[in-house]
Amino acid sequence: MCHNRAAGPSRRAFARFLAAGSGLAAATACSPGAPPLPAAAPPAPVASTAAAAEAPTATEAATTPPPGPAATDEAATPAPATGVPASAPPGKQHSLVDPASPWVIVNKRRPLIPAAFEPADLVQPRIRLASAGAAALLNSTTAAAAEEMFAAAAADGITMTLASGYRSYATQTATYANYVNTRGQVEADTASARPGYSEHQTGWSFDIGDGSGACGFMPCFAKQPSAAWAAASGHRFGFVVRYPWMFHGTTGYYYEPWHLRFIGVEAATDMKNRGVDTLEEYFGLDAAPAYP
Repeated sequence: MCHNRAAGPSRRAFARFLAAGSGLAAATACSPGAPPLPAAAPPAPVASTAAAAEAPTATEAATTPPPGPAATDEAATPAPATGVPASAPPGKQHSLVDPASPWVIVNKRRPLIPAAFEPADLVQPRIRLASAGAAALLNSTTAAAAEEMFAAAAADGITMTLASGYRSYATQTATYANYVNTRGQVEADTASARPGYSEHQTGWSFDIGDGSGACGFMPCFAKQPSAAWAAASGHRFGFVVRYPWMFHGTTGYYYEPWHLRFIGVEAATDMKNRGVDTLEEYFGLDAAPAYP
């Protein structure tokens, strides 16, 4: 608090002068400065029902508050086959439900439609592989971005490998069944996606390693150079760490520093700059901690 006190009775003329000066200074110190102008809200660009990353179609969009773009009411109700985000960063807009879209959201509340979806453009990227067969495949867009990212990492002295890429519906069925048989369904649901609920099936995601096998598929992998580099620089190539630390209540999965997801350079960089950790938050969708 600030207080103004009157001058004493002696040397009254000089005191009045001092009091006047003190009062002016006190008034200045106690007066709040003009509040800063609020930051302009991001524009509400249009969304599309793009069936693929390269051919989006415009549709009406709605305004959303920061920190990230919101989606339509598909967060509260099952997503229709043509669901799109209501707004997002400037540039191309993509569907949140079409498996061929780089923005498709797959989690425990949002299964793939169709459940047995298979990308039409699976290719093997020209990068260092630690997997073979279908697990060494990605869709063509993700593969091209991965090639650029791996080359940049190598230029920085970082060894990065593709540990696991595409996983078919049939493979995911077998993988999940194995988890259930060995750990029980409750624990299986925290470690493995049910068939039709896996990002690996879309071709937009893959797991990385560092070539040594150190901390492979364990939380301590976050301290390995390849994981640290990917977390810090992956956005430059369109990738985010899909299941970050302490966000399992939102994503439904515990920390997976090895699991990268392609969403495009613009969106990944926007997430990085805004400090948004999960795709659910970024697109304004409900958390998906468990299956319905």
